[in-house]
Amino acid sequence: MNEQQPTSFFNKLKQGLSKTTKGFSDRIDSLVNGYDILDDDFYDELEEILITADVGFDMTMELLDSLKTKVRERKTDDPHIVKTLLKELIADALSVGDRNIYIEETPSVILVVGVNGVGKTTTIGKLAHHFVKRGTKVLLAAGDTFRAGAIDQLEVWGNRSNVPVIRHQEGADPAAVIYDAIHAAKARNTDILICDTAGRLHNKKNLMNELGKIFKVVDREYPEASKEILLVLDATTGQNALQQAKVFGEVAGITGIVLTKLDGTAKGGIILAIVKSMGIPVKMIGVGEQMDDLQPFNAIEFTNALLGD
Repeated sequence: MNEQQPTSFFNKLKQGLSKTTKGFSDRIDSLVNGYDILDDDFYDELEEILITADVGFDMTMELLDSLKTKVRERKTDDPHIVKTLLKELIADALSVGDRNIYIEETPSVILVVGVNGVGKTTTIGKLAHHFVKRGTKVLLAAGDTFRAGAIDQLEVWGNRSNVPVIRHQEGADPAAVIYDAIHAAKARNTDILICDTAGRLHNKKNLMNELGKIFKVVDREYPEASKEILLVLDATTGQNALQQAKVFGEVAGITGIVLTKLDGTAKGGIILAIVKSMGIPVKMIGVGEQMDDLQPFNAIEFTNALLGD
């Protein structure tokens, strides 16, 4: 999956990031216009803007250090250069790792993890729609058997894209669901199997055990499949999303992040904090409720939408 996106999605992205832009880009504009030269006071205020946008302390310090280095290289103290340099630095920071989802190497299995309430099941439905539009044969596995309504919710999304769902009864063993789904995928010559998983964070040990059983089943029963483990995070939860990323990073080999509900937060800078902390690429982002509002992440387009193209 490459990074080419419809122009209309860039417009949605700008609109979706409007809350963050008002608290971030507009404040930077006001800061730039309020100073004649780049001095310590300027950088102190810029630091505050970055921190309050949930960019995170470590990422903020890294951006400021790199910004000061670039300013020195340009031999200028003109504040109006700051926004251009910040765009370069932020785009670079977000260009971590491989942001493609390798669904061309079929068969593929995508394991989707994340806590309850982040939009995990909705994201799976949108992913299925995204792949079906490309002419890909998709199968869903309802492996979140503990959350009331999760199985039925996934079936609703499956029906919207005409994608079948392998399911058991509520409370069933998630690994058993994935086992049946793998064999169904093989029998039906499915290109992509997308698996929902339980999202309970009540106990890290239990979470590790539940996901560990699923990963073992996939490795044993589907060794020929290329694998992605996508972590779904809700942008509106800010620093909580960062903590979730750390927990799941400890118990699962996360290959990519899906960031949802970016249109609902004024602190979209959390995406930078997560990438800095985890070193894991953001692969998909969501900025709305429609089926097409989940798209591949493009670092340059995101930065342009955030700070103005």
